[in-house]
Formats: sequence, structure tokens, C-alpha cells
Amino acid sequence: MYETIQTPFNYGGLTLKNRIIFAPTTFGLSDEDYFEKIRRIAAGGCAMIIVGDVPVGKSHFGKSLFDKKGFAFYQKVIGIAHDNDCKVCAQLHQSDSNIKAMLKYVPGVLTKRISMQELRPLLNNEVAPYITNMPHKKVKEITSAFGTAAVLAKKAGFDMIQIHGDRMCGSFSSSIYNHRTDEYGGTAENRARFAVEAVSAVREKLPDMPIDYKLAVRQENPHYGNAGVIEDELKVFVPMLEKAGVTSFHVTLANHSDLENTIPPKNHPYFGEPGCFLKFCDEVRQYTNLPICGVGGLTDPDFVEKQLADGRIQCAAMSRQLLADPDWVNKLKNGHADQIHRCVRCNKKCLGGLMQHQGTHCIYEK
Repeated sequence: MYETIQTPFNYGGLTLKNRIIFAPTTFGLSDEDYFEKIRRIAAGGCAMIIVGDVPVGKSHFGKSLFDKKGFAFYQKVIGIAHDNDCKVCAQLHQSDSNIKAMLKYVPGVLTKRISMQELRPLLNNEVAPYITNMPHKKVKEITSAFGTAAVLAKKAGFDMIQIHGDRMCGSFSSSIYNHRTDEYGGTAENRARFAVEAVSAVREKLPDMPIDYKLAVRQENPHYGNAGVIEDELKVFVPMLEKAGVTSFHVTLANHSDLENTIPPKNHPYFGEPGCFLKFCDEVRQYTNLPICGVGGLTDPDFVEKQLADGRIQCAAMSRQLLADPDWVNKLKNGHADQIHRCVRCNKKCLGGLMQHQGTHCIYEK
């Protein structure tokens, strides 16, 4: 059973030992606790771990490839994964948060007049003016930095690069946030330019590196997500990204709305079903033959096997399920599917723990 899940696959130029990928996840943990999470997930049998939010420049808010301590941190993560026969992908991103605009909210946050839930929409309101008014020179510097960061990522030992299609790439892509009147704004082709240049910068520096693209899709009727690519514009974005050098697509819902939309609980009014974002994979498939990785409510091995066997997706990405049971893959391999701790998509200790500054955990943890 579960032969497709366990079959090795060439994912955009990188051979994976099976079809299961750990999706990029924010943990909010100490380094040692994070390393232990990575060790358990890698040892549990998944084929690749995507390390989320690797900055394309120096950073005061997270680990960066551009300083010795950050570089060593990523090397440690890669070493842990590789020791467990698990590939590692660096999700390169540039934040679209306006740091200067954020500062005005700091007093309110410190005095608890502004909660973290209230802060998120306030920061989202700052995105449009930041993207729209960004100097042309700075835009070019950032897209070029993706190439520089990719070189460092390869030097550190990463096996694949993923371009984060939300964050700044997604905000430039979105007509909701991008009101520019130069070559980066207006038409879908122009709004795709930032992401295309970011991909091209990586491809120019690393001609043979597999490049995954986190394709964040914005949905209307009903409206979910504010950044990313609207469904009707996928026919423009997907071919342009492929031509620029993308070798696979990781497809999901666009961000910049409530976190419970992009990380939906089981009782979500629209995305409560298993495989809740796979309909976006179906739409992307119309415009490319490249491998597609699906994500969203993928917990049941029978369901996942069918999606893979039918060719609807080529790989399945999970975060909460592998937090609930890092040994998901190994249990299938050893004939113990009945022993899997199934993620119930309650969001209590994962998203809830992160929002409460307690770190990303799971109700199954002792």
C-alpha cells in the first residue's frame, strides 16, 4: 500500500526518496528546540524539509546567511537533515513589512493597547504604500539579492531554492497592494516582473540549481488572500515564471488576511475539507507541465495516495501533520498506518502557540 507516496521522484531536478515534503513553518523556538524538531521530522522519513523565511539580505529579526552565526545555524540544520537522508530547501524571501511604519505601533504593542491580532491588519495596511512608493533602484537591489542569497544557500549545503511567492514577491504581484505606474505595476505582466527578476537572478548565478516557486494564489468569490496572484492571472504568471527558470511549483493560498485562512482549521467556513488548496493546483496545471506540490489539510494517507496516484499533484507538503506525527512516512513504510497520530486541524498548539509566543507545538506533544 501507499506505493506512490513511497516512490522516489524527480522534483524539478532534485531526486526525492518519496513524495512527502515538510512545508515551511515558523516555529518561534530556541535554536536547540528547533534543531530537535528538525531532527525528528527528518528522521521520520519525509523526503525534504523546506526551511521557511530565509532572508535575502542581512536581518535584525531572524537568521541570515549573510552573517557567520546565521550561516552556521543553517549549516547545522542541513547537517541534521542530511544525516537522516533528508533533502533541504531554502525558502528565500524578502519581507514586505515597512520597518519605519512598524515603529509607530511599537508603543501600543508594548503597553498591550494593541494585541498581536490587531497588529496584523495594521501592518497589512502599510504594505500598499510601501510597495507602490519603493524607489526603482531599491527594487533592483532586492531582486538581485535573491541571486546572491542563493549562492550562499548553496554554499551552506541547501539542495534546492524556493522563491517565496508571498511576502514582497506576492505584494508586487497583487493589484491590491501594487499601485505602481512604472514597469513593475499596472498589467499582470508588469506586476509579475519583480518575481520573474528574483527567479532570474537565482538562475543566472546558479544555472543548474532546482528552483521551486511558492505560488500564492488569491481567490475571489469568496475573497481570500490579498497578496499573490489572482486566479484569472495564473495564465500570465505561470509561463513567465517557468521561462525565468522555475522548475517546480508549490501551490497554496495567498497570505495577508487572517492566518486561519492560510492555516485553516477543520471548522473553516471555506477551507475545512482535506486537500483544501488543491483546487489551485488544478488551475496551475492548465498552464504548466512542471511538477506541482500541493498543500492544505493533507493528513489522511489514503487521500494523499490517491491525489498522487491520480497525478493531481506530484508531491504533498505537510506541516501540522508532521508536527502531530513526525513518523507519518515511516509508519506507512512499516505498515503501521493505523498508529498514525492524525492532525485534527484544531490550531490550538501550532498556530495558537505561535500567536501566544509559546512556540509552534502540537496537542499530541507530552
